[in-house]
Amino acid sequence: MQAKKTAKKFNFSNYMIYIAFVALLIIFSVTLKDMGNGFLSPGNVWNIIRQTSLIAILSVGMTFALGAGQIDLSVGSIVAVTSLTSALVVQSYGLVPGLLAGLGVGVVIGAINGVLIAWVKIPPFIATLGTQILFAGVARTMTGLKSIPITNNAYKFWFGGGDIFGQVPLLLVWMAVIVALGHIYLRKRPFGRQVIAVGGNPKAALYSGINVKFTIFKVMLLSGVLAAIAGILWAGRFGGGRYSLGDAEETSAIAAAVLGGTSIAGGKASVLGACVGAIMMGMINNALVMYGLDVYQQMIIRGLIIIVAVAVTINAEEK
Repeated sequence: MQAKKTAKKFNFSNYMIYIAFVALLIIFSVTLKDMGNGFLSPGNVWNIIRQTSLIAILSVGMTFALGAGQIDLSVGSIVAVTSLTSALVVQSYGLVPGLLAGLGVGVVIGAINGVLIAWVKIPPFIATLGTQILFAGVARTMTGLKSIPITNNAYKFWFGGGDIFGQVPLLLVWMAVIVALGHIYLRKRPFGRQVIAVGGNPKAALYSGINVKFTIFKVMLLSGVLAAIAGILWAGRFGGGRYSLGDAEETSAIAAAVLGGTSIAGGKASVLGACVGAIMMGMINNALVMYGLDVYQQMIIRGLIIIVAVAVTINAEEK
């Protein structure tokens, strides 16, 4: 009897996001098959991938942060500062310095978050809310609210704007590589086990020999670096840096991670689930546009869907 209960819980809870994904895919493909080119037309599918791949990358970092019992509200600001920094440096010094400068932004802000949380002992919500506001201000002042164009064609092709084999966006390749590496490190490497242990019970993790503070620092550093990569790709996709890039996308990354089965309380995380959650949110957004709903109606329905999906997932975990 116990074995049956365990199996039932495993099947329903761990695979809830995939069941919901398939169900929505069927509903949208059937109801939108005659509207324009159809929901499953290649052009629309690639459009969804372009819209969601960057959120999926952010959600990988957020998954590690949440899994360790932390949260990172600064990722949207990191995206903005990174995009502007990369654009400015590429404009003056070339491609490689621009990429390194962008990554440096993520390293610095991620390290600041890690130090504030792990050693200064500021709660992660407050610490990253503070850096979110701080660096949002930096993004708005560093160029006086001006967008910085990127004219380097190699940057725009390889880092966000290019397609291969005709229509396949390179953003899909970036997303696939980062999600695959995130999944491997979370599931197969000691660092992933340490993250889950710290999120599940920090005291027990400490007694078992895990350096809890350094693990938290590394998680926040990772989140910052992945947000910087997303910022570099955002700039490449839109052809320049903007202070508004990444605005409020931390909420999308959190929603994708939680929808994918990551516990907001820590101790449970799924990178693959977060990726599916990000794509599912992109599907919903795309379908609502195709249904002809205005932006405010879309916000209402999107919010309701997220609330219901998360509630169902949490209740399934508790049974």
